[in-house]
Amino acid sequence: MTQDTVRPTGPVAPAAGWSLVLPLKPLALAKSRLAPYAGPHRADLALSFALDTVTAALATPDVARVLVVTRDATAGPRLAALGAVVVADEPGGGLNRALAHGASAALALAPRAPLAALSADLPALRPAELARVLGAVPPRGRAFLPDSPGLGTTLLACAPGSPLAPAFGDGSRARHAAGGALELRLADVESVRRDVDTGADLGEALALGVGPHTSALFTRLSLS
Repeated sequence: MTQDTVRPTGPVAPAAGWSLVLPLKPLALAKSRLAPYAGPHRADLALSFALDTVTAALATPDVARVLVVTRDATAGPRLAALGAVVVADEPGGGLNRALAHGASAALALAPRAPLAALSADLPALRPAELARVLGAVPPRGRAFLPDSPGLGTTLLACAPGSPLAPAFGDGSRARHAAGGALELRLADVESVRRDVDTGADLGEALALGVGPHTSALFTRLSLS
């Protein structure tokens, strides 16, 4: 796949399986709250998180495609090499506009596929747990999974024909619930809920067991 805008070149075939949309800031701006912990390696951590998230997402049963919305010149080719569709014409206006743009690209590729927005900072993500979450999404409407602290959201999903309507950011759990999305209350899916913004978050992800890219970075830099 290239980093050009995603535009189907012929008739769109019926598509089984989920489309997942992940947002990724330019690495130089990503994970600013990890700066006191990671110092000059903050961008490397952000990239390793995204690589592990995409790797696990693509290995998840019933996930047919993963789209990453990013204009980062380093991250884009690395993620595309894993098999992600990179949507590089990222709009301005922040996270939710980027997700809405990625959702439009996903619908252009597979208009009858269910769709979910997923955080790109889930380095401990396990395919079996993500499959459980996606399997719990109802066949109509929207649903979301709160993050580990219970204030934010790591996954927002919609059935075919329903708008994604992302409202991520601080306090997004309350906004998604107020907007009519069903909260998914599942046990034993902590790898899908444990996003990483702080050093404490990273410690919890490491305890769960991070993916190969983050693990290799820690081995190389002796950050643990």
